[in-house]
Amino acid sequence: MLGHFKRKKKELPAINTSSLPDIVFMLLFFFMVATRLRETEVKVKQSLPKATEQEKLEKKDLLSYIFIGSPASEFQDEFGSAPRLQLNDRIATVDEVQAFVASEKAKMPPELANKIIIAIKCDKDADLGILSDVKTELRKANALKITYITLRGLEN
Repeated sequence: MLGHFKRKKKELPAINTSSLPDIVFMLLFFFMVATRLRETEVKVKQSLPKATEQEKLEKKDLLSYIFIGSPASEFQDEFGSAPRLQLNDRIATVDEVQAFVASEKAKMPPELANKIIIAIKCDKDADLGILSDVKTELRKANALKITYITLRGLEN
């Protein structure tokens, strides 16, 4: 007579969701802080050249971008159709490159200012004279680390 005990079915306890809003807001805050949005509007055409040898840069916080190309169609009334230079959000002249490098270095911590890398995004159809002039101005500004942004693979 001892063997028959009635077993009660155990119900699973309800999941406590009181901390769920806190977790969601922490994740939201993390992604808001960690995500870097595009800071500049590219006003020049960018048909990048292709290359077989590429290297991924690890420290993108050291990069400052210079765009070279013909102004996009919506900006041609204002700037014409000749290849132009864009520094951050504005169309500039080659003479302004040194001041641009100085201002970009000033935005960086002092120990990283000399490690600045200038990333040049030059349209493949742009006149190479403007690129040569930009490189000369970069040398004068002591910005000697330059990288060219390209697409992967060569055209056949």
